Amino acid sequence: MRTKAKLQRAMWSYVSDEDRIPADHPLRAMRAIVDPILQELSPQFDSLYVAGGRASVPPEYLLRALLLQMLYTIRSERQLVEQLHYNILYRWFVGLRMDDEVWHATTFSKNRERLIKGDIARRFFDAVVAHAQSKKLMSNEHFTVDGTMIEAAASMKSVRPRDEPPDPPAGGSRNEAVDFHGETRTNATHVSTTDPDARLYRKSSNTGAKLAYLGHVTTENRNGLIAQARTTSASGFGERAAAASMIASLPKSEKKMTLGADKGYDSKGFVEIVESFGLQAHIAQHSKGRTSSIPDDLAATSDYLMSQRRRKLVEETFGWMKSFGLLRKLRHRGRRKVDWIFTMTAAAYNLIRIVNLTAAAA
Repeated sequence: MRTKAKLQRAMWSYVSDEDRIPADHPLRAMRAIVDPILQELSPQFDSLYVAGGRASVPPEYLLRALLLQMLYTIRSERQLVEQLHYNILYRWFVGLRMDDEVWHATTFSKNRERLIKGDIARRFFDAVVAHAQSKKLMSNEHFTVDGTMIEAAASMKSVRPRDEPPDPPAGGSRNEAVDFHGETRTNATHVSTTDPDARLYRKSSNTGAKLAYLGHVTTENRNGLIAQARTTSASGFGERAAAASMIASLPKSEKKMTLGADKGYDSKGFVEIVESFGLQAHIAQHSKGRTSSIPDDLAATSDYLMSQRRRKLVEETFGWMKSFGLLRKLRHRGRRKVDWIFTMTAAAYNLIRIVNLTAAAA
């Protein structure tokens, strides 16, 4: 028998949002990790707000919402706020009750500077890494380092000579026509008026230059979790310099420690830096015709070959961060904001991996 559609909506619902979320939903396991971390960060949150004044949106809500934006590839904060109005799953994860009012999208912008000042992204990332270590999901001896170019949120039209003031838009259009063909532009002589911290950078000699930053990670070789994450200005030697800095802060182990990397790191100076910190360099050798700093007898060992296989897990981190984590092209300008969003995206990737690894082991 056909059931007629009911056109009149019910006034009340007696099913809570907690009952509407499936018991095996991945966000349940993720929130079980995130909530204790945010509780641990509560003293830091307290120090960022004055005692009196108007009540603010809890920073815990903002951070959970930011994680949702990365996990579900929500392209803008306005769209995220729109989803929070009617998406029960999102409201539950953030902590909003069904009748709670959703904040305006500009709340993210107004509070971002406060959270950056408190280094909350770094503290949150470190807490996620500590959780993974407590669950024995991370190796303490075998690591991989790599970097990637992240395109800046600035047009090449914004690149002007450093000593030249920006011209007002011509013809009443904000997107003025700029003819820069044949003009030599370098980071020493030119700068972006939109994002002065971005630098002209190209991945290879046969590709065009773009305004960009460099993102760097150190991953452990057991499960490919990110142990360290940071950004730098884009430069030809930025990856090696950042790698050297990250190596210095790796935890020490009594066992043999190794560091894998691609052939871009195969230089005598970098290998010496790696070995000075007590790690064995398992760096991919240069192609034939170029002298490698990695001895052939080391490259033939089983440990080296294992590092070369496991180091490719680092590409999965960049793949997710760019494809799903909204980092293929940045939405924020300025080095501090870029580092903030890159670190939070790395934490989101780790959370996904931890949930999946824990579920697979159950």
